[in-house]
Amino acid sequence: MVSETTLQKTVSKQREMLSELLFDSMSELAENCADKMNDRQALEALLTDEMRKAEYCKYLWVVDKTGIQLTEDVTRTGFKTGQVGRDRIARPYLQRALKGDNYYLSEAYISSNRKRPSLTAIKTIYDAYGKPSGYLGADFDLRELPRTAEQYEDEKIWLQVKGDPAIRSGLFSQHRIESAMDAKIDDVLSLVEELILCQGVFHAKLHFSSSRATFWLVDNPYSYQILNFAELNDPDICLAYRHQEYFEKAIVEPEKIGKIFQQFKALRFADETIYLRSASLNVVNGMVGLNFSCDGSHYMRYEEFLEKNMTFWFGG
Repeated sequence: MVSETTLQKTVSKQREMLSELLFDSMSELAENCADKMNDRQALEALLTDEMRKAEYCKYLWVVDKTGIQLTEDVTRTGFKTGQVGRDRIARPYLQRALKGDNYYLSEAYISSNRKRPSLTAIKTIYDAYGKPSGYLGADFDLRELPRTAEQYEDEKIWLQVKGDPAIRSGLFSQHRIESAMDAKIDDVLSLVEELILCQGVFHAKLHFSSSRATFWLVDNPYSYQILNFAELNDPDICLAYRHQEYFEKAIVEPEKIGKIFQQFKALRFADETIYLRSASLNVVNGMVGLNFSCDGSHYMRYEEFLEKNMTFWFGG
């Protein structure tokens, strides 16, 4: 059995809390629909009155026990017409209800109309004898729902990702070709280290094969800058950035940055077939990213990265 990731747990918690938030109002409305299942106008009037109070709902509708829609979709501004007689029997959320779920909040899906992430809640409507006579449905746009869970934070664990199979299959027919950055790698790495320590760069990605770098800066974290080799080979580039102390939110010790970069260099030159194409360091979350010539990628904590030697990466 595959365990849930932190992201999946966050999603599950969010859905559980939303389900609880919506349950009471859905249950009360379903009870009020019970004696009106043969009166479309009365049902639509009831749903219209509920929509005046509903904070988050996009559509309300009722189907009979076979999944055929009895009402139009009721919105905050009126009706979405043409829905009466619609067969919803094949919808996954209705299948759950038909299998006995008294109340169910669906998994998120992309709506067919507005092409936006949506949810549907289903509540069974019971007749006077306690038997299902139909189902109340409520559609929700994820944009309009309250955020009931804490924001997801990525797990800081080693992650290995396989790349393009076409690249892997042709791996041994290729070899590393020295790039402009390779020829000046010590100077480039020293410059990037300086930009991190004194010029506000908190995330740097070095593209060794294409001789360029991508930087994210503390002063402008919502966009990135691309520097070509000519810029990376010119120490004057430091003058283009505001001098500032090493970022206070950084968790990577300043003296470890040079060691990390030397490890990048070693992986770049260790083998002519399997070699590092690009690498990144984020000093705030402490993650190192590596992409190799086989198109495989690794993401790991910087402490773990520094513990790995060449034997780990390339074998004995």
